[in-house]
Formats: sequence, structure tokens, C-alpha cells
Amino acid sequence: MTSTTDRVTSVRTSVRYENVSKSFGATPVLREISLEAPGGTTTCVVGPSGSGKSTLLRCTNLLERPNSGRVLIGDEAITDPGADVDRIRSRVGMVFQRFHLFPHHSVLDNVTLAPQQVLGKSREEAVALAKTQLAAVGLAGLEDRQPGQLSGGQQQRVAIARSLAMNPEVMLFDEATSALDPELVKGVLGVMRDLAAQGMTMLVVTHEMRFAREVAQQVAFLDHGRLVEIAPPEQFFDDPRSERLRTFLDQVL
Repeated sequence: MTSTTDRVTSVRTSVRYENVSKSFGATPVLREISLEAPGGTTTCVVGPSGSGKSTLLRCTNLLERPNSGRVLIGDEAITDPGADVDRIRSRVGMVFQRFHLFPHHSVLDNVTLAPQQVLGKSREEAVALAKTQLAAVGLAGLEDRQPGQLSGGQQQRVAIARSLAMNPEVMLFDEATSALDPELVKGVLGVMRDLAAQGMTMLVVTHEMRFAREVAQQVAFLDHGRLVEIAPPEQFFDDPRSERLRTFLDQVL
């Protein structure tokens, strides 16, 4: 697989949540979350189903708007009144559990559409960029295929290449491997490991505890919408402070 070194932005942009709360109707989903993902590092977010992990990620680029609190991308608060949300959002790439590829477009077109329509690149520029990104995630030669002709792992790597084609400063991964068969997970995690090694700021909601232990600089544990614990992986996994985290790790490890 081609190295991603050449395509990771040199910008080291942090993400910061300040007392972020979110409810759906009368149901609180996030309760005053405050944490920082330092620029150039990987933060993994883990916890039981329904703990608010995916909602936190979706609040980062305002796919869900918090009811209160602030979200900052670098020094810009995307949640502030008057913020240029589209411009700030363009600094953040997101990869979902489901691939969200256009099924009737080729792999190449899936990757080139946004650079042309959002960044204003010419078709020639976008194609050159897309081919570079697809080669970097191990998909050179598959540009003319449609998503339905690819495995799930290949489709997810197309989704990653599509996000990277926008030259993001931050990447969000929302359980990017949980919809994949086990034998397909390794390739996607390999791309994510490469991005982490090259200094991309990443927030990763995941059930892959080995990835969190080996790749993250910090791991955050959410439960019932609260940030229960955040620590470097050695402390998080080997010496958790809270009884709730100890119980969770006993169940999943």
C-alpha cells in the first residue's frame, strides 16, 4: 500500500469541546462534555451502545447541533453565531459506519465530485488527486468500478480516499469498521494507522480496543452521555480509575 505521507496536511489542528450538551426531545444524549483532541494526535472514543459517541462526532461538524456548549476546530468555534459553518466544516473529513458512496457512479467519480463542486478544482485536477488518494489506500486500478463491484473493506477505503481528497485538517471516523466482515477490517485499520503515523488529527469512535491501545494518544470513555474517563491508553486499559470503566473493560476485553 502506498504511503499516505504526501497527502496528510502539515497543519496540526486541534478539536475542543467545551461543555457540549445535546438532547433529542426530552432525552439527553450528551451531558456537558469537555475534552480536547490535540492537533496531530489520535483520540479514540469508546463506550457502550447509546452512550453518545456518534452524536459527539456528529456535533463536531454540526451534522447535529449541540443544545449548549461550543465546538472549536483549531481556534474557530463552529457553533458560534455567525460562524461560517460551510468553510469550517470543509476542514473536517468524516467517514461513517456505512459507506455512503454513490452507487451508480464509478469509484473515480465518487472521489472527484466534491473537489470539483466544493473546492472548484478542474476535472483534470480532481482526477489526478483522486488517483493519488486511491493509490494511497491500495485501490489503484479500480477507478472505473462501481461500488457494488467492491468488497465492503474496499468501499470503506474509497470513502476514506473521498474524504482525504478534500485535504482535511481533521478526520472523524464513526465506527468505520463495525459494518465490515472481520477479514476486511485489517485493511481499513491499516489506512487509519498510516494516517495517525503521519500526524493527522483524528477522532475515532471504535470498538477496536487493540487499535485504541496501539494507535491513540488518548482514549475517552463515554457512558450515558457523560465523559467518565479520559487517559493515555496505558493508564486507560491497565489502571482505569473509575469502577464503571473497569466493568466495561472486563466485558469487552
